[in-house]
Amino acid sequence: MPERKPRKDAARNRRAILAAADALFARSENPESITLASIAAAAGVGKGTLFRSFGDRYGLLRALYEARLEPVRKAVETGPSPLGPATPPRQRVPALLDALLCFKIDNRSLMLALEENGSSSPYQTEHYERWHGLLETMLRQIPGLTDSGFTAHALLAATRADLVEHLVGHERMTREGMRAQLANFTARVLNSEPVRGLTNES
Repeated sequence: MPERKPRKDAARNRRAILAAADALFARSENPESITLASIAAAAGVGKGTLFRSFGDRYGLLRALYEARLEPVRKAVETGPSPLGPATPPRQRVPALLDALLCFKIDNRSLMLALEENGSSSPYQTEHYERWHGLLETMLRQIPGLTDSGFTAHALLAATRADLVEHLVGHERMTREGMRAQLANFTARVLNSEPVRGLTNES
């Protein structure tokens, strides 16, 4: 019985930290300005509590990302929507890319912080590998489409957080404008013929 209170406190603190981080990233124009100390202060906990709950800044970012992404993930895994596994890949690929783009537009500060965190390659992070693997699997199911691994990288590059930030924050492209551009680009990729004379070794 004495152990229940710490567990309840830990769960409550975790929720408070995620809520504070969510609010700070939602209204911030500069994700680098959001420190662990500022998140802990907003949550009303000490930095030690934050470290015990999430390990480090990247752990906190990942937890917040997963919490915000949960509706998209559920739709991809089990949903009857265009994102769901029952949808043909030619429709599912653009639906997935559109969902990722919208998520990154709506969560610009968080995604910039997550994709730029640390010195390791963003292409080796768990969240990138997850989407690349899923997209590559879909692309392999499209007849006549080759090099599904590279194509998945190229399509995901169009949804990178730094590109989204540049187009939305600096070039003032609208949400619907970006979605239309991505849809057109994806359609061209999925419907294109291989370039003659080029091989995987070129």
